Amino acid sequence: MDLLQALSDTELGAALSTILVSMVPVLELRFGIPWGVAHGLSHFAAFVAAVIGNMIPLPFIVVYIRSIFKWMRRHLPQFDRLLDKLEAKAHLKGRKVTKYRYLGLMIFVAIPLPGTGGWTGALVAAFLDMRLRKAMPAIFAGVLIAGFLITGITYGFTSIF
Repeated sequence: MDLLQALSDTELGAALSTILVSMVPVLELRFGIPWGVAHGLSHFAAFVAAVIGNMIPLPFIVVYIRSIFKWMRRHLPQFDRLLDKLEAKAHLKGRKVTKYRYLGLMIFVAIPLPGTGGWTGALVAAFLDMRLRKAMPAIFAGVLIAGFLITGITYGFTSIF
């Protein structure tokens, strides 16, 4: 059995692929949960796998992204425009979060629309100098809420067909 077949034919493979898909920026659990269900996971299993996958990179983003951007500006100047856009996005989204701090961060992450989610929330937390131990519970709560919403939408969609 090759790797691709294992990822599509077993429940463990479907869970691992759901975790991996949910780790990808932009896709996150908005795509991970339907992916898991489409690959044979129960809605609950897809939810759990997608939340785990979505959360894995987030503490690293909060802690290290500013240092990574600084290093990239010094050693890879060809990425300056991209980094400028990402920083501008974080600051723009951060304005919405600043007033309510951690509650605002949670609500921002919980809205399952493009431009929101765990990755952007972690980026906002990093650029607002939020402490990891306070930012992560807010981000986690937002990811859970978004996961419940997406699971509900996925369940509704799959029950129609």
